[in-house]
Amino acid sequence: MWWRILLICLAYLLIGAHFLRFGQNAACVAFALSPLLLFIKASWATRLLQLGLIISAVLVWGVSSFEYVQMRIIAEAPWYRLSAIMAGVIAFTLIAAWCGNGIIKKRNQRRIFS
Repeated sequence: MWWRILLICLAYLLIGAHFLRFGQNAACVAFALSPLLLFIKASWATRLLQLGLIISAVLVWGVSSFEYVQMRIIAEAPWYRLSAIMAGVIAFTLIAAWCGNGIIKKRNQRRIFS
């Protein structure tokens, strides 16, 4: 279960770093501290983190990818590698969101056996 928590933390830190790059310190701190919700054992907290990752994959990485690729195309610069990297970042974020299901499942199993 530790690797699921690690993936979620890394995904949120990556989103926080994206906002830090543009000087949005409040959003950076909010995203960087969001994984602390994993200390709450209720499933709603993990679901909230999953929702945040899914929304971020679309609204942060998806929009950024589109804008960056469009800038590269307009500048007639190579953009294939950038699109592959951004697709990997989106996939990583969605995989981290999917890992939340395993955390909830493990926590529910521990409650049943306790």
